[in-house]
Amino acid sequence: MTQDGSHAIDVLLREKRLYKPSAAFQKRARIRSLPALRSIIARARRNPPGFWAKAARDIQWMKPWKKILDWRPPHARWFVGGALNVSANCLDRHLEGPRRNKAALIWEGEPGDSRVLTYHELHAETSRFANVLKSLGVRKGDCVGIYMPAVPEAVVAMLACARIGAMHNVVFGGFSAQALRERLVDSKARVLVTADGGWRRGQIVPLKGVADEALAGAPGVEHVVVFKRAANAVGWVEGRDLWWHELMLAAPRDCPAVPVDAENPLYILYTSGSTGKPKGVLHTTGGYLVQTALTSKWVFDLRDEDVYWCTADIGWVTGHSYVVYGPLACGATVLLYEGAPFHPEPDRLWSIIEKRGVSVFYTAPTAIRACMRFGDDWPRKHDLSSLRLLGSVGEPINPEAWLWYYRVIGGSRCPVVDTWWQTETGAILITPVPGATPMKPGSATMPFPGIEADVVDRQGRPVKPGKGGYLVVRKPWPSMLRGIFGDPKRYKSQYFDPIPGAYFSGDGARKDADGYFWVLGRIDDVINVSGHRLSTMEIESALVSHPAVSEAAVVGRPDEIQGQAITAFVTLKAGASSNAGLKDELRAHVVRAIGPLAKPSDIRFAEALPKTRSGKIMRRLLRELAGSGRTQGDITTLEDFTVLSKLQSGGEEES
Repeated sequence: MTQDGSHAIDVLLREKRLYKPSAAFQKRARIRSLPALRSIIARARRNPPGFWAKAARDIQWMKPWKKILDWRPPHARWFVGGALNVSANCLDRHLEGPRRNKAALIWEGEPGDSRVLTYHELHAETSRFANVLKSLGVRKGDCVGIYMPAVPEAVVAMLACARIGAMHNVVFGGFSAQALRERLVDSKARVLVTADGGWRRGQIVPLKGVADEALAGAPGVEHVVVFKRAANAVGWVEGRDLWWHELMLAAPRDCPAVPVDAENPLYILYTSGSTGKPKGVLHTTGGYLVQTALTSKWVFDLRDEDVYWCTADIGWVTGHSYVVYGPLACGATVLLYEGAPFHPEPDRLWSIIEKRGVSVFYTAPTAIRACMRFGDDWPRKHDLSSLRLLGSVGEPINPEAWLWYYRVIGGSRCPVVDTWWQTETGAILITPVPGATPMKPGSATMPFPGIEADVVDRQGRPVKPGKGGYLVVRKPWPSMLRGIFGDPKRYKSQYFDPIPGAYFSGDGARKDADGYFWVLGRIDDVINVSGHRLSTMEIESALVSHPAVSEAAVVGRPDEIQGQAITAFVTLKAGASSNAGLKDELRAHVVRAIGPLAKPSDIRFAEALPKTRSGKIMRRLLRELAGSGRTQGDITTLEDFTVLSKLQSGGEEES
């Protein structure tokens, strides 16, 4: 606690290694030097609306805007009076030139089947399904629920909604019936698009069965369109349930894209409900497309010959912005994979990269750490020379995982774009620009041009370099959320009331002397040890830097003396043995890396950590286990239930 009573975050870990982009990469990059990038940032700072207006000219508008920005805090409207269509920008405009017969989607199914859809074919499928939706009564402004596996038809459904001006509400295919029901009811969805099932870890996920259970409490859903993917037996309600393939046979392939206002809602996406009612984050059309397209182009340095693979499920915002809308607006070839990353063997990711010649690869730090645990031999079995750029997303990446990714996967030649953004921000806000930004392992580096981010105390005052504080954004940006669907008070109270005059991200961070941002994770994940507020990310990074450790999750448990004591859940690399001696060694390693204040009171070895299907560690469950030895609440999004049962039974890896 600081002298004025405002909480700060103690920062103990320091990282000084610096990696510059290679001359070969810079030679072909869109932005080729740090001075060039700083010049763009300076121009954008002088006139942010003008910077975004220039970017917007790369988008096709059906009606020009009258005003770039109308900012009435905390509400923003971008490109006021302009009209466009996202589906047309992602599809139609690519049909007039050589991209017409270029692969838009390369799809890999988990069982080994695959498909390729050109821009021409994706346009035809999208137009047909847009007509299907219209035949079911969906009109501009209506909401369509989408609960699908990662198949091309999920992308088609999203683009078809945008084509007719309807909103979509994509619900991640790993969510439970209750979670699906809550989201369908809250969004007032009229139609649900789902599948009989999807493949995950060699098993069929019965999506239609889950949907049927959810629909028992969602009377507003009038029709259910079912795509036949896994050919598993499903229940059927005559008059309500309709087969995708039968509807598509009867649908005409011509469906002109409807002009919509720049502020027309594009989609609602719900955040997790593990700590309260899910928030329906609302994103609109014009500003969102402008920023996702520009960040796709600059951050991933996209060019026509790339095969781009973002491993996120489309049920998350990363899938919306950087699987579907941003890359397709740029005319990219996007790879889509249905299944689990390590099925049937730990090299599934690397085998797909080799098979398809992937050049840009964007994944989560938790997947990278899991790959580290399997060892270097799995990726080395494959030719990864097609890769030229790597990216990370979803949470802060610890330096050792960054270095493994850079050296083993990227061959020390591929820049790593460590990106920071959120469901609420809609697009990347802090990131390296790969041909220009020197990289520091574990740092998201600097704000993207046009973004004014800062690290402040509770009063909104900037903290000194090296000190921890709250990550905020001081000025509006085009892809920012426009509200919480049906709850305007929550929008203001959660994002704009906590820090005066700024958007409150809920993340802790620090800035170093070079102006680089180091994200410390969610403020909720800070542990209060003897009055010191410690970032769990820093302690986890210290643990993972030990050669025996693959992954670590750190939580606090109640302690009468310290307030909270540090408990670390640790998974080891292949070949490492867990024992009391290693626990002492890891404690000493943390003390050397950070200091005695961060020394874990308890270290628990585990075969694996409890994660969602998107790969995020469910720290809530670990906090409950550390405090009471048991868990409660919804666990339906767990990827592997056996992980939790082993932790609850106290089973640890033993030598």
